[in-house]
Amino acid sequence: MRGLVKNMIGKKPIFLPKGVRVEIKDRKIIVEGPKGKIEKEFPEEISFEKTDDTLKVNFKGPKEKKALWGTWRAHVKNMVEGAVHGFEKKLRLEGIGYEARVSGKNLILKVGFTHDVNFPLPQGIEAKVEKNIITIFGIDKELVGQVAANIRKISPPDPYKGKGIRYLDEVLKLKISKKAKGAK
Repeated sequence: MRGLVKNMIGKKPIFLPKGVRVEIKDRKIIVEGPKGKIEKEFPEEISFEKTDDTLKVNFKGPKEKKALWGTWRAHVKNMVEGAVHGFEKKLRLEGIGYEARVSGKNLILKVGFTHDVNFPLPQGIEAKVEKNIITIFGIDKELVGQVAANIRKISPPDPYKGKGIRYLDEVLKLKISKKAKGAK
């Protein structure tokens, strides 16, 4: 048990690469880098200590909330990484006639419905379509993941036929239909 306390994620400092500017205002932290600017508000139990090239996340509060210390540190680390490199999620369209295109700030999907599905992209998110691959990218890891999940939810992969929208690295194990089971 004592080994866990020494290696707590919340205690590890976050290294700030060159070109990243961090501003701390009360409970809000603003990270600005080559890819853009991202800000987030944190609970009052969290405080920040900034030196030249590191940022430390400190916890002062009740024991019950201490379990989230590492999570809050991970949020800050993702903010720094997003401002420097950005994040992306890739989705694949599977199905005959399934296609996608980007029109302004909208993603237009043809996924087997009688109408096209118009998916508005939130601010800070961009999309690119190449053949049957949709790439979602932005600097906020949470937002990129949520947008990708919402797009996938429009037409989730069918467990029998395999058609639908799925993550690029998602493996889908197809089920055997009842007709095929009865023929055996």
